[in-house]
Amino acid sequence: MKSLILPILAITSVVSTFSLVNPSSASAGTIYNREVNQQERIYKGVQQGTISQREYQNLERREERIDAQRRYYLRDGHLSRQEAARLTREENRVSKAIYRDRHD
Repeated sequence: MKSLILPILAITSVVSTFSLVNPSSASAGTIYNREVNQQERIYKGVQQGTISQREYQNLERREERIDAQRRYYLRDGHLSRQEAARLTREENRVSKAIYRDRHD
């Protein structure tokens, strides 16, 4: 399990360094920071054994969709209010799923 976590954390730290240097807008940075926070919550759940492999894969797939959607929205250089609201709504849903998976 640790062999999965270390490479992912390394990638996350490299990506976070890039995003903090060049955030496209304030809301994009906020959304990205939330994605990083949720990734840490997922990894802690895996390390503690409260998130199963299947739950981990499901959460990762959902997080990747949100990340892809954020990149798609940012291709013109900024997020509209509606786009930021959609991303926030999806992050809220994943956050609740992380909580449920860690406490079931």
